Amino acid sequence: MSIYLDYNASALVRPEVRDIMAKALADNGNPSAVHAAGRRARARVETARAQVAELVGADPTAVVFSSGGTESNAQAIASALAAGCERLIVGATEHPCVAEAAFASGALVEELPVDRNGVVDLAWLDGALKRPGRAVVAIHHANNESGVIQPIAEAAELVRSAGGWLHVDAIQSAGKIPVSMAALGADTLTLSAHKLGGPQGVGVLISREGVPVIRTLHGAGQERGLRAGTENVPGITGFGAAAVCAMRELAQGVDHSAWRDAAAARVTAAGAVVIGEASPRLPNTLFMAVSDWDSPQQLITLDLRGVMVSAGSACSSGKTKPSKAISAMGLDHLATGGVRVSGGWGTTEGDWIAFADAWVDAHGKHRARLTERMKEVA
Repeated sequence: MSIYLDYNASALVRPEVRDIMAKALADNGNPSAVHAAGRRARARVETARAQVAELVGADPTAVVFSSGGTESNAQAIASALAAGCERLIVGATEHPCVAEAAFASGALVEELPVDRNGVVDLAWLDGALKRPGRAVVAIHHANNESGVIQPIAEAAELVRSAGGWLHVDAIQSAGKIPVSMAALGADTLTLSAHKLGGPQGVGVLISREGVPVIRTLHGAGQERGLRAGTENVPGITGFGAAAVCAMRELAQGVDHSAWRDAAAARVTAAGAVVIGEASPRLPNTLFMAVSDWDSPQQLITLDLRGVMVSAGSACSSGKTKPSKAISAMGLDHLATGGVRVSGGWGTTEGDWIAFADAWVDAHGKHRARLTERMKEVA
C-alpha cells in the first residue's frame, strides 16, 4: 500500500469535491448564458466565490477566479505595477512563479533576504522601503518547501507606512492555519484549489477594497471584466467545496504537528537536520536534509518502499539543483539533500510513522554503504 505525503505539492482530491464536481459536470451550462442551465452554472460559481472568500475573511466581490496560483500571482504583480509601483521587493524564498513574474516585468527587482531560520529580514525591508520609488513587496505567508510562516502583519505595517503595495501568496497556508486577509494587511492575496484538496487548475486573486486590479487576459467580460474566458464551473465548484472542508477542519482543531514532530525527532536522531525548526511552521510540513545523500536518491528509495514525498531540490537534465529555500538560509552544504514531507486531510499518524521507519532504515543502509566504500578506497 502506498503512502502519500506530498500534500504541499498537490493534495489528494477530497471525496466531497469529487462528488460536487461530478454534479456540475453533468449539468455544465455556460455561466454567462441566461437560460436555466446557465443560471444554475452561475449560481454554482457565485456560491463557490462566497465559500472561498469566507476561508480568508474576504468580500466575495473581491475574488477573481483564474487558472491557478501562477496566473493570479502574475496578475497581482501586473496590477501593482499598473497602479504606479516602480520597483519590486521579492522574498528570497518566494515560489518561482512570483520571482519569475517579477523579473519578467522589466521593473527593478530587489531580493528580500531571510535569516538562517527562513524568516524575512524586516529591518532590511524597512531600509529598502525608504529608498526612492514606490514598491510592491511580495512575501508568501508560508514557504512551500520549509513551511516557515512569515511575519506578514509586521511587514504590512512597514509597507503601508511607505505607501507601498503588499502581495501575499497564501497558497500553502490557507486551510492549514487560520488566514485572515484583513489581519495580514495584504493588498492582494492568492489561493489555489489543489492545495486544499480541490482540483488542479483553479486559483483566485483577492484584493483589498479600493485596490485596483487589471486584467491580463482579454476578451469578454467574465469575472467583472478582470479575467476573460468562460469560467471553469466544475473546478470552481470543487474549489468552493474544498474551502468548506478546510474551514471545518480548522474549526475542529485538526493538527498534525505532534505526528510531524515525532517523525522529526526520529530522523534528527538518525542524522538529519530539520530546516526552519526554530521558526513557526505549517503543522503539516517537515523539511529535512542531509549532506551525504542527494534528494533524488532519497526520493527513489522511499518510493520503492511505498512512501511518496518530494524534494527540496529538483532534478533537471540529470543534475541536482540546490533547494532555493535552503540556499537562501545560508545552508548550502545541505541544499542538494532536502526532503519535504507534507500531510493533509487523508494523512494518519501511521503514515508519519511509516515514513520515519522507511527513511531511518534506508539512511542507515546508505551510510553503511558509504563506510564500506571508504574502507575500500583506504
